[in-house]
Amino acid sequence: MLKKLLQALLVMLLVALLIFVMLRIVPGNPVAVLMGEHGNQETIDRMSKEMGLNEPVLTQFFRYIGNSLKGDFGTSISMGKPVGQLMAAAFGNTLILALGAALFAWVFGGICGIIAAAKKGKIPDHLFMGFSLLGISMPVFMVAMLLQYLFAYHLHWLPISGNDSWRSFILPAVALGWNSAGSIARLVRSTLLDTLEDDYIDTARAKGLGRMAVLFRHALRNAMLPIVTMMALQLSALLSGAVITETIFSINGIGRLAVQAIGSRDIPLLQGTALFTTALVILGNLAADGLYRVLDPRIRKGA
Repeated sequence: MLKKLLQALLVMLLVALLIFVMLRIVPGNPVAVLMGEHGNQETIDRMSKEMGLNEPVLTQFFRYIGNSLKGDFGTSISMGKPVGQLMAAAFGNTLILALGAALFAWVFGGICGIIAAAKKGKIPDHLFMGFSLLGISMPVFMVAMLLQYLFAYHLHWLPISGNDSWRSFILPAVALGWNSAGSIARLVRSTLLDTLEDDYIDTARAKGLGRMAVLFRHALRNAMLPIVTMMALQLSALLSGAVITETIFSINGIGRLAVQAIGSRDIPLLQGTALFTTALVILGNLAADGLYRVLDPRIRKGA
């Protein structure tokens, strides 16, 4: 795990350097974009110098890394507030949205996958696998707009946008988790069917255990390794900011904050959101590795 942690830190550093360089080779001056037509060249040059934008890229990079380690990600050019403060405020909404989407995906997808495996080749199997294929195939923006039209605009059951109450997160959570639910359902079904072909399953059946007991007490437990891995990676991806979902539903989260940073060419804010989402994905991978060691004794013993 220590080796994986060091590798993760190296990846984080390389990603930070890549983001830093790419944002600075893009044509245009962020100060000029911020000031618009009212700014003169003298003022733009003075502000660029004060912000350190005229210094070599590597000098700016190492200063940024040093400040980031202290928790200082700079000040947003367009909003005039510390980037860390803006991300902390936005992350709360993203966390609620991601956890809601993950809960929907895991519960709905897991149930569909288990039923499909238990009823292999029958109508429920074809029905649930059809829904899972639909979930994987439909883009997030299409699912989001369909949910908005049906449940918010037509039936008036839920708010159409915003993040004023917990009810505002139901539709975006379902829209965001729909694709993940399809993936979970197909993975649960395939791993369960593979596990049910193992020899120890035949032994459990020979001892007189019923089909449901074999499925839940033996097959499902041993089929959880790849499922848990996908869950951990899905959660980190959801936490990293659902740009499309947050934009469509007007949720003030990390994804929408990144879109605003791109629109205003706010380099400090865009750097902060990009590094933050990268860190979440890396943490998700580390969590998956740790769960592997907990769930599979063979890995702990070095087998």
